[in-house]
Amino acid sequence: MALCYMNGEFLPLQKAVLPVSDYVIQRGVGVFESICTFRRRPLMLSPHLERLARSAGSAGIAMPLPLEDLKAVIRDGIGKMKDECLVRPYITGGDVFVDGEFPSPRLFVLFEKVRKPSPDVYDRGVLLFPVDRGRHTPGVKSTDYMLSYSGHSQCREAFEILYCPDGEITEAAHSTFFLYKEGKLVTAPLSRVLKGTTREIVLQLAAERGIPVEERCPLLPEVEEAQEAFITGSVKEIVPVVRIGDRIVGSGTPGPVTRMLHGTFLEEIVRWLE
Repeated sequence: MALCYMNGEFLPLQKAVLPVSDYVIQRGVGVFESICTFRRRPLMLSPHLERLARSAGSAGIAMPLPLEDLKAVIRDGIGKMKDECLVRPYITGGDVFVDGEFPSPRLFVLFEKVRKPSPDVYDRGVLLFPVDRGRHTPGVKSTDYMLSYSGHSQCREAFEILYCPDGEITEAAHSTFFLYKEGKLVTAPLSRVLKGTTREIVLQLAAERGIPVEERCPLLPEVEEAQEAFITGSVKEIVPVVRIGDRIVGSGTPGPVTRMLHGTFLEEIVRWLE
């Protein structure tokens, strides 16, 4: 079962439609979030919706609902689903563009059964394909994912592409990237990447366990010097990375720090449910 909240009501997904005049269709103007449920409760709901509001503001898109009202819609939709679900609120540019802003946006929220990566992904680790590009407007979670798909077509065995402008590793197509080197986690600063919600959880867990974190963009040559690497995201949680292009990470198998962080995340997940 999949539902869409649109125009104040919940509809079967196949009955939800947008006019072709909407800027999200004509120019790709829109922002969104991806929120997973665990135990029928949304993970990091407030941080996700706060990021949605920041993304909309940065894109000049008006917020169609107060955040508390949007939370109520999401909780209502989760209650209508039979399974753990992936909730994706979208705010489109609407049909009007005036003085650099989109004052009449459209809101729709998708509710679908969440589909997690297979166990092999966590047991064996994944390959990322590096591309010499950066994500457009990294601080905004926009609907423009064209490069992530066109880049992926160059290496179909890759789990995701990895943005590496001028050899600096920023983030993956749909994930935050972490390198573990010499007892320290290295990840790009927020001035270069999207503020990932799972990223925030990992930073919190690292601080609680005395693992130093260096916020800078690791360089591609450092991959072969690192002991581990992983990516994080709302659906994938914490996924070990064992190869980046032709570079092997550590022993080429998922490492103990990655496994510990993922295990702790799952054991303590109730801390971040709302």
